[in-house]
This record gives sequence, C-alpha cells and structure tokens, in this order.
Amino acid sequence: MMMNVFSIFDPSTSMLTSLNWLSMTIILLFLPSQFWLIPSRLTIMWTITINYIFNEFKILISYSFSNLIIFISLMIMIFFNNFLGLFPYVFTSSSHMSFCMSLSLSLWLGMMMYSIINYLNNLLTHLTPQGTPALLMPFMVIIESISLIIRPITLSIRLTANMIAGHLLLSLLGSSGQLISSIILMNIMMFSQILLFILEISVSMIQAYVFSILSTLYSSDS
Repeated sequence: MMMNVFSIFDPSTSMLTSLNWLSMTIILLFLPSQFWLIPSRLTIMWTITINYIFNEFKILISYSFSNLIIFISLMIMIFFNNFLGLFPYVFTSSSHMSFCMSLSLSLWLGMMMYSIINYLNNLLTHLTPQGTPALLMPFMVIIESISLIIRPITLSIRLTANMIAGHLLLSLLGSSGQLISSIILMNIMMFSQILLFILEISVSMIQAYVFSILSTLYSSDS
C-alpha cells in the first residue's frame, strides 16, 4: 500500500544509482524510424508537425533561424518525457525540479552570457523601456532586473507544477477505485480517468510548447 501519494515521484531505486532516470532515453527508440527509406505515418506526422512549429517559431526570432533547431529539439524532448511519463512504470523526469531547472537555467545562462559578451548595450537598454520618466528609471531597472533573473525559475516551476498536478490526480483516482463497490460509481470513475488521461496528454503537449516558445521569446529579448 502506498503510504505517501508523493512517493510516485521518488527517483531512488538503489543506494548508489537511480535507474529511473534512464526513462529519459526511451525517446531513442523512436529515432530509427526517421531513417527508413520509405517514411512511415509517424515520420510523416512528425515532419508536418515540425514544419508547422518551425513556421510558428521563426516569427518570434529575428537573428538566425538555425538556432530554432535547439528550441524545436527541446520541445520534442520535453513532450516525449511528459507523454511517456503518463504510462505505468515509466518515471516522469519532467516532474522534478532538478530536470526542469537544469534545462531552463542552462538555456538562460547561455543566452545571458552571449548577450553580455556581444550585445551588452542592447541588454542594458532593455532595462529601461522607451518613454520611461527619469524619476521612475531606477525602479524600472530594479523591476526589469528581477524579471530577468526569475525567468529560469518561472519556466521550471511552471513545467514541474503542471506535471505533478496531473499525476497526482491520476494517482488519487486510481487508488480510490479499490474502495468503490458500486458498478455505476466504478464506471463513472473509469470514464473520468479516461477524460483526465486525455487532458494530461494535451497538457504534456501544451507545456512542451510553452516551455520552448518562452525560451525562444527570451532569446530574442536578450
């Protein structure tokens, strides 16, 4: 019996190593189909999806379209981690701050270091929006600096909280089925779990899209 509902997020499998994190490599099983001579339906679907995402992202970026490869790859990786984590006995790495903070903080640090080295004047001008009164300039610099610093924190917390909330709801509904003796209530419970599972599939896709598109916006701003 599960003593704590948060134990489903426990990454520990042994005292020395945590083999649950190997679930992040499941995405490698989908790569061989990309190299088939005759493309499968899955390959065609992914090609159409990536082309649509590229057309959406290139509107937001103005310096180099080649950098969109990073953000599109990031979106695909997060989506697979979110989606495959919904299946039983598959560890959801995106529900941990260590995973989400590593992604957001590394991207943010890379963009900030690149901007400081090459575009320091443009970075400093973003701290004071155009038309700001001279009296409010010190306050605007403080506010914009804080909003710039907390960007990786908000990115990681948004993804982690959404993944945790959905998995907790699925776990609570699944664990309460043992106490139900009525067939009608059991059918209602199963129907609600199916609807919630469909909702979580949509959430996994939306959160991957939000994470990558916000990273694209932050890169164009910095």
